[in-house]
Amino acid sequence: MEKENVNRNRIAAVRFTAAEYNKLVKRFKATTCRKMSEYLRKCVLHQPIATNYRNESLDEFMLELIRLRRELNALAGNFNQTVKKLHTLRQIPEFRDCIMQSEAQRQALLEKVEEIQKAIDRTAAKWLQ
Repeated sequence: MEKENVNRNRIAAVRFTAAEYNKLVKRFKATTCRKMSEYLRKCVLHQPIATNYRNESLDEFMLELIRLRRELNALAGNFNQTVKKLHTLRQIPEFRDCIMQSEAQRQALLEKVEEIQKAIDRTAAKWLQ
């Protein structure tokens, strides 16, 4: 089946005030149309226009989760570096208990960070749909 070659060679010019044009651009940006001409053509020809819908509270929640993820990664990295430095003191008997305890805390922290990251990833996947 061949696709019909449609040359658009007719122009219909319309003038807008600045306020009208800003309103038009705002509506256009809320659609899935790639070009303003496509949007205007659909409006004029009464064709259906698909619009994007975003939940602002979910957007804010996702921004907060992203910030928390960065902080958790930084904390985990700092904690990991501290534990590695403690391991250099392993030869001193007083530090052995401290090292063993910090190692258990490190594992627990890293597990929690990983669990939180998986939850954030699941939420982000739903958010991006």
